[in-house]
Amino acid sequence: MGPDGMHPRVLRQLAGVIARPLSIIFEKSWRTGEVSEDWQKANVALVLKKGKKEDPGNYRPVSLTSIPGKMMEQLILGVISKHVEEKKVMGSDQHGFTKGKSCLTNLIAFYDGMTGWVVEGRAVNVVYLDLSKAFDTVSHNIFISLGSVGWMSGQ
Repeated sequence: MGPDGMHPRVLRQLAGVIARPLSIIFEKSWRTGEVSEDWQKANVALVLKKGKKEDPGNYRPVSLTSIPGKMMEQLILGVISKHVEEKKVMGSDQHGFTKGKSCLTNLIAFYDGMTGWVVEGRAVNVVYLDLSKAFDTVSHNIFISLGSVGWMSGQ
């Protein structure tokens, strides 16, 4: 449950009653570009990835945010996704954060390209980087300094 204390089941049960007021709030937020401070807050829960429970490095944080905030995010995502698709903003080589594409489709495209070059007799050099724990090694001071210049709210 998010910081607003609103259980998703309550929203579902009251959908008919709160749909209109929420749509007014969403529309005003869209027009003004302002988002409720409550929607920017999160309760952070730690979820065990794998390994020993005693090792703090085996946990990942999960942000539990407000349901109305998530609904607004989905509305914005829909508008942005439609714009990106219609205006062809991203190239076909983009796989991350692209509907219908994934790490696997990226790997397949990479493999197809490499095998094509090998068949043509071209030289192929490959560098593989494992970034699975990339953010574990980033200095937290970097994140703190980004927050101080307004890049992250820190909430």
